Amino acid sequence: MAYDGFTTAAIVRELNDQLSGGRINKIAQPEPDALVITARGKDGQIRILLSANASLPLLYVTGKNRVSPLTAPNFCMLLRKHIGTARILSVTQPGLERVVEFSLEHLDDMGDVCHKRLILELMGKHSNIIFCDEDGMILDSIKHISANISSVREVLPGREYFIPQTQEKLDPLAISEEDFTSLLSQKPLPLSKAIYTSLTGFSPVMANELCYRASLDPDTDYRTLEDHVRVHLYHTFRNMIDQLAEGEFSPCIVYREEEPVEFGVLGYRQYGREYRMQSFPSVSSMLETYYDSRDLHARIRQKSADLRRVVQTCLERESKKYNLQLRQLKDTEKKDKYKIYGELINTYGYGVETGAKSFRALNYYTGEEIDVPLDPQLSPSENAKKYFDRYGKMKRTEEALSVQTAETAETVEHLSSIAASLDIARTESDLAQIKEELTQFGYIRKHPVKEKKGKTGKMQQKSKPFHFVSSDGYDMYVGRNNFQNDELTFHFASGNDWWFHAKKMPGSHVIVKVRDGEVPDRVFEEAGNLAAYFSSGKTAPKVEIDYIQKKHVKKPAGAKPGFVVYYTNYSLIASPDISMLKEVDD
Repeated sequence: MAYDGFTTAAIVRELNDQLSGGRINKIAQPEPDALVITARGKDGQIRILLSANASLPLLYVTGKNRVSPLTAPNFCMLLRKHIGTARILSVTQPGLERVVEFSLEHLDDMGDVCHKRLILELMGKHSNIIFCDEDGMILDSIKHISANISSVREVLPGREYFIPQTQEKLDPLAISEEDFTSLLSQKPLPLSKAIYTSLTGFSPVMANELCYRASLDPDTDYRTLEDHVRVHLYHTFRNMIDQLAEGEFSPCIVYREEEPVEFGVLGYRQYGREYRMQSFPSVSSMLETYYDSRDLHARIRQKSADLRRVVQTCLERESKKYNLQLRQLKDTEKKDKYKIYGELINTYGYGVETGAKSFRALNYYTGEEIDVPLDPQLSPSENAKKYFDRYGKMKRTEEALSVQTAETAETVEHLSSIAASLDIARTESDLAQIKEELTQFGYIRKHPVKEKKGKTGKMQQKSKPFHFVSSDGYDMYVGRNNFQNDELTFHFASGNDWWFHAKKMPGSHVIVKVRDGEVPDRVFEEAGNLAAYFSSGKTAPKVEIDYIQKKHVKKPAGAKPGFVVYYTNYSLIASPDISMLKEVDD
């Protein structure tokens, strides 16, 4: 999501509450387009990240310290000289623009009080950090913009600072109902697009949220709306603006499964049950979590893509081999026919004429007469031997293929289970375990690692199974991969604990820890939902689940990780919906 005017307003209020009257202690420039300012506010020392990155402009309070270059850039040195110990008078936002202004007070070389302005513009590729004097004259900026780059304004020392006029956009904080109606009526666009192209600070997602709160289709044309609907839309818009003006923020992140897809400060109503929403105590904690989660998810997605490519290649190869083996195995079904031909030739061959191409005989196994083909160049005994040899070869082929087909089917099932594990991997340690399994079974070539003298390798912490708590307070555990499935089922679970798994499809083992007394029916339903959700059938509306007490689950000798057998079990139909369950971070 873009860092829109609503988010800017929320972070400005948060920073103003914390920093107003505070003092700057340190200024660093860890990146060419980013600053980290350490200041002492009302609640102690805090660290503020200001980034003018073209693809990711942002501003929030962070707990992380970033490594700075040994030699500070010129812009950073200028800031340290003028405002290295300045007092922060206020943090403001003009209208609902994506602009944040720090008003600063400091003493000059003569001991006189001076005022400066540090301005952060969060405007995508036009983002910048600009340092001005109290009269609005630019002293310097983190990015220099000359007339060759922009025809709208120059951002250079000695130029006057001003915010570029947003064409045909009005300030939502000051717009009247008449102007609101008039401006939208001039836009032959879908309602959502007409809103965010008419009002400053509105991003597409916030325009969609306004439409949803007003119960309107975002693709409808504003000009087709009846008068009372237009009034309702304006009042809904006014309620959102009042909520912002009064500081009634509800910072949250919207997730699709584990992927962060959106953040917002007013709370969203437009997202359905397939999404989950996590609330945060502050805008900064929301932003830091969102960007950290997004970076982690992107990193996990990249690493899992490499492993997924390996698994998919192996799976395609093994699937082709399995289908070929099945066809070859089906061809061996003809072997009994050749055996019967040989026996009939030995029984009735004495009456066959020399050079005959076939003869008709009674099949004493079925009581029917059949035609037996013959090679006219061979004698009856040689024809019989030919058929018996063919029968013997097919029988040996069938025996070998039966073993090979079973092994290939097991490999396909194993690779499918690894693919399912990749779908639910959340952390790098999850991927490390999956890679270890692929290496152990020869799907990835193992490269020997040379140990350096005097240095020991850092052991990566192994991931733990997912831990959920049912509505009735029962602990439920879910394996993230095949190694964890084995560990969970055969080392962690007790004999009377309940074991769940999606029927005849790759998926995680789910263990429900039992307590004294009978387990409520709702626990079985919720555990079944977990088994459905963490399986390859999670996109289906319903999934059949097998469940049984753990003591009846066995692992055959030499079986691959995650593979088990059981001979009696119960079944239930579950929905892959786990919204009612609480996940616990162990």
